[in-house]
Amino acid sequence: MAETEVMSYAEAIGLALKEEIENDESVFFMGEDVRSSMFDVTKDIHLEVDERRVLDTPITESAIVGAAVGAAMTGMRPVVEIMFQDFLMVCMDQIINQAAKIRFMTGGQVKVPMVIRSPGGFLMSSAAQHSQSFEALFMHIPGLKVCVASTPRDAKGLLKTAIRDDNPVLFFEQKTLYYGTSEVPLDPEFTLPMGEAAVAREGKDATLFAVLGMVPEAMSAAESLEREGIDVEIIDPRTLVPLDKETLLASVRKTGRLVTAEEGCLTGGVGAEIAALVSSEAWDALKGPVVRVAAKDQPAPFAPVLEAACVPDSDAIAEAVKNTLQYK
Repeated sequence: MAETEVMSYAEAIGLALKEEIENDESVFFMGEDVRSSMFDVTKDIHLEVDERRVLDTPITESAIVGAAVGAAMTGMRPVVEIMFQDFLMVCMDQIINQAAKIRFMTGGQVKVPMVIRSPGGFLMSSAAQHSQSFEALFMHIPGLKVCVASTPRDAKGLLKTAIRDDNPVLFFEQKTLYYGTSEVPLDPEFTLPMGEAAVAREGKDATLFAVLGMVPEAMSAAESLEREGIDVEIIDPRTLVPLDKETLLASVRKTGRLVTAEEGCLTGGVGAEIAALVSSEAWDALKGPVVRVAAKDQPAPFAPVLEAACVPDSDAIAEAVKNTLQYK
């Protein structure tokens, strides 16, 4: 049996990064204050690996990502951290017009093997410019892969896969997930494939498609619904691009109902794309409309009580599931 260790989501990411730096001399890591690390994800990593490959940068996101694109084009495998997803807006040209397009525009002659790690979501009144979730935005861009691991085990396995991939990968994290723990394989060759969703919980009454921090909220909702005799199946996509459509559609065909849950805003969100997909390819299995649970369409408030009213939670998810059950 493979050796494992209980560790946090943050520790699992740090371990994956350390292993890949040690495994491949072309891998290096850079970002703002990555040696100290705001969420302790990569704190002191430079003391455990070749410190020349862990670089603290100036506060200039466009230059960080631009340098990574150039390094990737010349054969390196950069991993960069953008401290908050909100700051990805500062480097959109580098991500969307450069990293995502270069392999296509050169007919595959130039690869761009780079990873952009970035946390998002609501936490501790971070307010309007530090609380956003942009998974849906980057799903829209051809040429990018999008990872949304929700457990420490998946975070380690998928980050290693992302680093080894020859395409640009957005590796999205969620701040509240950093503190969750689970068993994580210690094998330095442990990876997980992209495009393979996890059935986090099996059920028969409704399908719950949950992204990142909404996965534990969905699990909590399912536990409360179980006490009322409602059996929910939870699909954790793990990657949004590529998306495991088969697992999702199979679940919907079994349950006949679908609820999506995400921490991004409702309009134009991940749930909208999933609803369109299922309505197109499994419409005959649906017993009623798809119900979406998401953050309100407004900037994140600073006041804790208003922030709590804006972010979706297990109660909102449970209520959405109940709403789908009115359709027989």
